[in-house]
Amino acid sequence: MEVIVAKTAGFCFGVKRAVECVYEQLATGKKPIFTFGPIIHNEEVVRDLEERGVRVLNTKEELRRLKEGVVVIRSHGVGKEIYDILEANGIEIVDATCPFVKKIHRIVREQTAAGRRVIIVGNERHPEVEGIKGWGNGDTLVIESAEQFEKMPVEQGEKLCLVAQTTFNYNKFQDLVEKISKKRYDILVLNTICNATQERQVEAGRIASEVDVMIVIGGRNSSNTQKLYEICRRECKDTYYIQTLSDFKPEKAGTVRSVGITAGASTPNYIIEEVHTNVRIKF
Repeated sequence: MEVIVAKTAGFCFGVKRAVECVYEQLATGKKPIFTFGPIIHNEEVVRDLEERGVRVLNTKEELRRLKEGVVVIRSHGVGKEIYDILEANGIEIVDATCPFVKKIHRIVREQTAAGRRVIIVGNERHPEVEGIKGWGNGDTLVIESAEQFEKMPVEQGEKLCLVAQTTFNYNKFQDLVEKISKKRYDILVLNTICNATQERQVEAGRIASEVDVMIVIGGRNSSNTQKLYEICRRECKDTYYIQTLSDFKPEKAGTVRSVGITAGASTPNYIIEEVHTNVRIKF
């Protein structure tokens, strides 16, 4: 059986940097250490950090109650209000926001100040998008489709700026931009999808089209992993979404000649290696 592992599978630059930031803080011996939200969307990594004493805070109220400690801002980033809360309480901030996400924050802040209404293409409930929106104003909108845009309270001739969640599907973004552009709005389009995300999606789709079974590894709440699964599922009907090797329960056995493996940006290499090493015994 041939097993093909995507070269782009696993931690991206931003996630690797964020995780390392937390472990570096642990090494300093500082107490207590917190992250605002899980540092990445991977339960295995978050569990390991919790066992080492890192606490996850999930609400603004929890942040407001802090009187001491270090808070690590995860790679997804946060809105301006979060920084304001921490600074007001004198809490030390370790900012592990992905530089690509930081760039979007700057764009949104600048374009909002310049009088353009910012429209973010992405999942409104995703923490990255929530953070991006937090650098705009009350007129900032979030959409996932051209149909949603049609229903938005946007006036003809209004100045717009379109940005994207870094992990949004590149082809979907291009289709949406094409449809919106036909409306003749005064629109500034900035493709803020991370290059690593685009490369990962393209490679995953290519491998899925060439194998009998495709495995996508990642956390249940990982947006970029969910998109990888959607892309692979279109190319290979026998595509599985798993978090660890124990989740992999293939329906077919004995007829598989090739298996492809990819993984989301929050998946540690040791999990990918475990699946790669042991996948043959599952058939």
